[in-house]
Amino acid sequence: MGDRFEYRNVRVDGDSGPIIQAFSARIPADGLTAMVGPSGAGKSTLLRLLNRLDDPDAGEVLFEGRDVRSYDVLELRRRVQFVGQVPVTFAGTVAANVGPETPHLLARVGLDIALAGRDADRLSVGEAQRMCLARALARHPECLLLDEPTSALDTIAKAGIEGLIRSLADEGLTVVMVTHDPRQANELADRIVPVGVK
Repeated sequence: MGDRFEYRNVRVDGDSGPIIQAFSARIPADGLTAMVGPSGAGKSTLLRLLNRLDDPDAGEVLFEGRDVRSYDVLELRRRVQFVGQVPVTFAGTVAANVGPETPHLLARVGLDIALAGRDADRLSVGEAQRMCLARALARHPECLLLDEPTSALDTIAKAGIEGLIRSLADEGLTVVMVTHDPRQANELADRIVPVGVK
């Protein structure tokens, strides 16, 4: 299937110097790719470059062989959905956040469909994280970017979301996941991209 994304000699500067330097990697279209490395290595920053939540200070990030900066940013973000480590809820109910496929998608991410009418800002952190995943899936993206997607979940909920992420990748969605957990990466991912490891 070829590469979905490519980093070419990417540099990202922080306040006190480069966060990322001379980073190059390819992310295939098929399966699940995990970015793994120590805290502060720039994993989340690299993930955010893929749909232009951040831009590099040098180098290129390619999507489907084209620099991401050549795409309309709204089109890019529709095709490449980002779910952050800290869930972001919009005003209104869970159903208003997720959209017309709410019951199906809530069930898919392991939430009770009775939550559809609840105000999104009244969800627990773990529920909100799963709702954000449902909201991303509602856009029918080609790629899903997940930043520590199970960090706010208990053990049972974590296992459910890990199973869902793996099944999405098996169904053909390109999944790129940041994790600090080597077990999670080794058990779930088809390939691992080390970040900040010499």
